[in-house]
Amino acid sequence: MPVIAIIGAGPGLGAAVARRFGREGFSIALIARNQSKLDALAADLTAAGFTASAYAADVRIPATLEAALARAAAELGPITALQYSPLPSRDYLKPVLEMTPELALEALQFSALGLIHAVRAVLPAMRQAGSGSIIMINGGTSVKARADFAGTSVAFPAESAYGEMLHDALDTEGIRVNQLVIPGGIPQLQLANGIDGVADRIWDLHAVAGPFRTMLIPLEDGRE
Repeated sequence: MPVIAIIGAGPGLGAAVARRFGREGFSIALIARNQSKLDALAADLTAAGFTASAYAADVRIPATLEAALARAAAELGPITALQYSPLPSRDYLKPVLEMTPELALEALQFSALGLIHAVRAVLPAMRQAGSGSIIMINGGTSVKARADFAGTSVAFPAESAYGEMLHDALDTEGIRVNQLVIPGGIPQLQLANGIDGVADRIWDLHAVAGPFRTMLIPLEDGRE
């Protein structure tokens, strides 16, 4: 059975993606910091007929993230799809004149370095299988800096650069690497099919080869 690991899983987009991939026969590894919240989400998905397990980890602490992915692979099977979508702290949305080296480093650990550790944990099995997908979910500051969101404006582009290089490096190996840019909170975007429509787009990124970056909607000034 194929397996999706959702890093940053929660009751919103993470749950919608879990249901979407679950309908395609995937087992679901839910990864985030709060074990009790993950357990509740896993129980809801299990009650709906899906196979889901919860693994607590903090993306800023590589050992916990690598251990969670290793446990998921041991219990559910090799990771077929990896979604990297942890929600940045409000601390990373401070104005640029309040940015400190310490905060910039933490934002980079959360976004770029966390992704690198996650990819290095799952990529060997994907390369051995000759298939898989790595899907990054980012806000608008990944493509346009905002002085009032200094942390993500520094960290998201670094994450994006790593992802784009992976996309090019793995292009001939059957492993897709894609970024979905969501400029703003999903409820505020008032999308026709809501969060389930976003999950459909993410499924398409996994299932169909395409360009590295997809914009959920066009980026406008003032959007994250």
